[in-house]
This record gives sequence, C-alpha cells and structure tokens, in this order.
Amino acid sequence: MDAKTLAIHAGYDKDSQLTMAVPLYQTTAFEFKSTEHGADLFALRDLGNIYTRLSNPTTDILEKRFAEVEGGHAAIATASGMSAIFYAIANVCEPGDNVVVADKLYGGTYNQFTHTLKRFGIEVRFFDTFNVESAEESIDDKTKAIFFESITNPSIDIIDVEGIVNIAKKYEILTMVDNTVATPYLFRPFDWGIDISIHSTSKYTTGQGLAMGGIIVERNGLNEFLKSNPRYEHFNKPDMSYHGLVYTDLDFPAFCLRTRLGLMRDLGAVPAPFNSWLLIQGLETLGLRMKAHSESTLKIAKFLSQNENVSETKYPLLEGDKNYDNAVKYLKGGASGLISFDVGSFDKAKSVIDKLEIFSLVTNIGDTKSIVTHSASTTHQQLSEEDLLACGVTPGLIRLSVGLEEVDDLINDLEQALA
Repeated sequence: MDAKTLAIHAGYDKDSQLTMAVPLYQTTAFEFKSTEHGADLFALRDLGNIYTRLSNPTTDILEKRFAEVEGGHAAIATASGMSAIFYAIANVCEPGDNVVVADKLYGGTYNQFTHTLKRFGIEVRFFDTFNVESAEESIDDKTKAIFFESITNPSIDIIDVEGIVNIAKKYEILTMVDNTVATPYLFRPFDWGIDISIHSTSKYTTGQGLAMGGIIVERNGLNEFLKSNPRYEHFNKPDMSYHGLVYTDLDFPAFCLRTRLGLMRDLGAVPAPFNSWLLIQGLETLGLRMKAHSESTLKIAKFLSQNENVSETKYPLLEGDKNYDNAVKYLKGGASGLISFDVGSFDKAKSVIDKLEIFSLVTNIGDTKSIVTHSASTTHQQLSEEDLLACGVTPGLIRLSVGLEEVDDLINDLEQALA
C-alpha cells in the first residue's frame, strides 16, 4: 500500500469499542491477570503491557504505523528527537568506541556528540559532508556507526547517500540517518540501504508544534546483519540484565528490542501516551503537508535568489544549488520546508528578522505556522566560530521553516523585511 494509506490505517486493529479514531490509553500501568501472568510478562514468555515506560497501546500504534510508512521493520518511540539519537548511539556503543559523523549537523546533535557522548567515553569523528570518501579515513575496529542527516539543518545540504552506504557495507558498519527534515515522504532511507532512520517527531510529524517526540526505525533484515557481526558482540551474547537472552536469537527486531529492554527500561525517556496520540493525528496528514511545504518553499527560494539584498540562498531544488544533483537523485516529491539565506552580517540578519510580521521568531521547524530562526545566536550559539563554519552557520544566515500560509503573503512579508 501507498505510504499515505498506511499513515491512516496501519498498526490499528479496532478494539472492542470499534472506534474509528485510535484510542488514547492514558495510563502508567496495566493490571496482570494473575501472579503467573505477571511473571510470564517479565520473563518474556508472554507478550503484553506491563508499564508505560516499556510499552503502551497508543504508542505501539504510533510505532507500527510510522515503521510501515517509512518502509521499515519496526520502530521505537522516544520522548524527543535528541533522546532518539542518544538511544541509537548508546545501543551500539560502549566506552572506547567511536562513531563517524558528517560535519553538517543540527546544533543540538553537534553538542550531544562533541560533549555529552565524550563524557560517556564515546568518540565522535567528523568527516566532510561534501567528501564522503574522507569518512573512510576515520574508520577502525571500534567504529560502530556512520551518522548523517538526509537534509542538513540549518545548512540545507544533501550528502552522497550511496557513497556513505557503500563505505559502511565495505566495513560492515551500521548507517544511521536523521531523516527529520525530509520525512519518509521525501526521502526513503531503506530504499538506499540505510540501516537505522531517526526522527524528531516534534517537527513535521506533529505538524503544529503540539507534542515532543522522537522515533527510531530499523530496516527489514537488520537482524541478519547484526548476527555474528564482531562489531556488535553485545547483540550476540547473553544479556544478563534480562534473563540472559540473546537478541539476535529471537524472531523480534533486535535493534529496537534492545533499545526498549536495555535503554528505555533503564533511562526512561519515553513519550507520554497523549503525545503519541497527537503524533498519530499528525502522521495521518504528513504526506499532504510535505507536498505543500515543499511547493511553497521552492517559490520562496526562487524569490530570495533574485533579491539584491540576499548574498546566498540555500535550497536543494533551486537550480544552481550545489546540492541540486543529489536532491534530484535522492529526494522524491520535494525538498521540504527548510530554506536558509545569507544577508551578509549579524546586524543585517537581526534587522530583517525583527521586521518580519508573519514569520514567528522560534527555534523550531515543521510547523503549519512559518518560522524564522537566527541559528548563530540561538540553536548554534554554544559553538565556537570554527565549529559554526563547520556546521555551515554564518553570522548572516537566516533559516526559514515555511508553513502552510498563502505563499504570496509570505513572499510579501520577506520582501518588506529585506527592503
């Protein structure tokens, strides 16, 4: 079935009340039928709900539905996009390990990788987004993943995905993509051989800035890749924290199962059932919204590229953009609602932003309402000048998240602010 159909129907077998809308199971815990039933659930002899920190029926529908929409095998929802990224890395790394990462990154991810993971003894080695062959120079026997963003935020670049996947396959290393900006509707990670897809569902999935959330999706057949792979011994050895089970010996998706039983259980960054319910509502219209976001943003990109007060406009489907060839190759149906443009200086950027009337100054993306962000002074403020440039952030860079308003109104707003 098409992704738009799956987004409305997948994962929900109507309950005894036969409700058309997915029910909200707003509860922390679930009753056991007997002491034997409770013991069987904890021993994994029986499958069912124990506590919302481990599973919840509403969240379960979100996970199943999102995995189907993206074409994956299974998914696990988290409390935020940042917790999803942390779980994905922590699920494969231990002290002394490293991950190889494309240098064009969202500021929060960059900070987590360069500071927080370092305190856990995990090294992050950056490579040039525009020279994927350089990633190979950083790989050794302790490398556990290659990580990149499908559409980078805020630099709006698109990496050579095929090149990265080929390197990862050569060394039998997991590939992980942050697919937040593209969503499953514009970029299909598993069609290109990527192993793990990660999203901040707080963005386009919810669509109206209503709920925090994140999700990790694993591809079909990942168990076979992990099984007997010397880089991932902990998936192939007994987990003594959970009855000595060996994840790759089970018929369940090993990556998501270990995330749930080993990380979600112990760290607890889980979505509230109400947030999962809100995200389900957003997922149903995601395909329609991404088409509209992309169409409006391309029109705005063309306007900005011709404005004399804009020194550079960054949008992948803008002809002449350095990412154009990769955008045409990897993206289908548009290039999302993010666009960045440079007005030359910090003071000019401040002036333009303060004059905007429809665009709201907010550190978020993916909303129905249009948003403007000055990355150098907000999301990437903690970075050094050198790190800012590595992430593609200049003092005069302005990032827009184009909403669903009438595009001519948005262009008029930008025109008066740039005058």
